[in-house]
Amino acid sequence: MKKINMVDLSGQYNSIKSEVDNAIKDVINTTSFINGPSVASFQNNLERYLNIKNVIPCANGTDALQIALMSLDLDPQDEVITVDFTFASTVEVISILNLTPVLVDVDNETFNINIASLESAITRKTRAIIPVHLFGQAANMEEIMLIAERYNLHVIEDTAQALGANYTFSSGEKQKLGTIGTIGTTSFFPSKNLGAYGDGGAIFTNSDVLANKIRGIVNHGMYKRYHHDIVGMNSRLDSIQAAILNVKLKFLDQYNNSRKIAASKYSKILDKVDKIKLPKVMGELDSHVFHQYTIIINSNERDELAKYFLSNGIPYGIYYPIPLHKQKAYNCDRFKEEQFKNTNNLCKTVISLPMHTELEDDQINFICDKIINFF
Repeated sequence: MKKINMVDLSGQYNSIKSEVDNAIKDVINTTSFINGPSVASFQNNLERYLNIKNVIPCANGTDALQIALMSLDLDPQDEVITVDFTFASTVEVISILNLTPVLVDVDNETFNINIASLESAITRKTRAIIPVHLFGQAANMEEIMLIAERYNLHVIEDTAQALGANYTFSSGEKQKLGTIGTIGTTSFFPSKNLGAYGDGGAIFTNSDVLANKIRGIVNHGMYKRYHHDIVGMNSRLDSIQAAILNVKLKFLDQYNNSRKIAASKYSKILDKVDKIKLPKVMGELDSHVFHQYTIIINSNERDELAKYFLSNGIPYGIYYPIPLHKQKAYNCDRFKEEQFKNTNNLCKTVISLPMHTELEDDQINFICDKIINFF
């Protein structure tokens, strides 16, 4: 059996090595390192894949969230609602822009924003919602969009972990995550389902007005060289990363399918273990692309299992060990512990198993056997 990795970027690269190497060489040969042809090509291809009018590449996923908020012309202290159980980028960009982050609890089944908590958090100062499609699973976008319409709110989808997943509305219509809200964002961090070999991100919108503003923001507020029409930032996707992503985009559905197959194998074997709760797929199977395969330990043994994994050469992840409302940078008197019952529990009980496109059956069997033996 090969060594088990949490993410096997080397194995994935080897399967597409010649295409990636040639794409990188093409950029070097043209010396168009910033805003070169590969960036325009990737942008166009991603627009077609997502079936959306505008994709604006940028430097990373955190910038994508910040730029999305900047484009909405929000006023200082306006409130933006997001989840307590996620990576810090969402609350970070809200705070950087002198907006007020309002954190809400998540659903214990899906790890995504709890709809009741969301609606109860809305005030006259609320201007936007940032749902996070955590671990690759679609948040309840139909309900979120109904709430947004009712209260006249913007919706910024954080699709960093779920690019390629679909949401199925009650009508049966399907739509790619990131294309449903006012704006969608994603990250191309190397470990993501569509990952670069460095940093990268993108912003999506069907609004030509917002797209035009976002294009200015990512490039120092310029539409014409040395003419700074709006306040912007330096956040461009470099041409080499775009060239790599252009190659990998062709395989994104294949990569996501490989993750689903691995997840199905995990679930089939681990279903017999009473002390763990398996990931629950809500709705259609294509609504979850398993950026992570995260289980809940229904006991106080999560940390002991983590130690057991290490002693057996099994990597793992704990996403996330500390709720955002308890982080030193974001803790404040507005947040009450009773508001975050599910988040507080999940931070103590979740553990993520190795998940990537190169997982092999003997590795999955080994991991599952060790979990069964532990319990």
